[in-house]
Amino acid sequence: MEKTEECLGCKLARKELETHAVYENEWITCILDHDPFNEGHVLILPKQHYRFIDEFDAETAQSVMKAAQFLSSAIKTAFAPDGISICQNGGTFDDLTHFHMHIVPRQEDQDFSSFYTDEVWDNEAIKARLPETRERMAKLVEEMTAV
Repeated sequence: MEKTEECLGCKLARKELETHAVYENEWITCILDHDPFNEGHVLILPKQHYRFIDEFDAETAQSVMKAAQFLSSAIKTAFAPDGISICQNGGTFDDLTHFHMHIVPRQEDQDFSSFYTDEVWDNEAIKARLPETRERMAKLVEEMTAV
């Protein structure tokens, strides 16, 4: 699929906008969410413009799933969450107009319903640490993918 000039997801995946990238390969870019639910909240974005998962070529599909695996492992190592939620919103629920998968570290006592509402999260301290979180996550991912 062609890149669309006004697609925010394409701009993020191709790093045309400032991001906190923790991993990339030929098919995908993985960045920290700019408005994280918890520290380590990552987005996986294809570099090609795809809106829906059923449009992927085989390489992109494989890259997204492999990244979900090692990012989950890196998040568990770095932040010891009680669990991880993996989700993807498509169509009218997709504010980037571009496929993106969330890898979200979670704590047992957290209500995840706010993830799907316009409720404002108390995450200013997490946002302030995005550069440090990026550094930590990128190092772990590099170690995991070098094996």
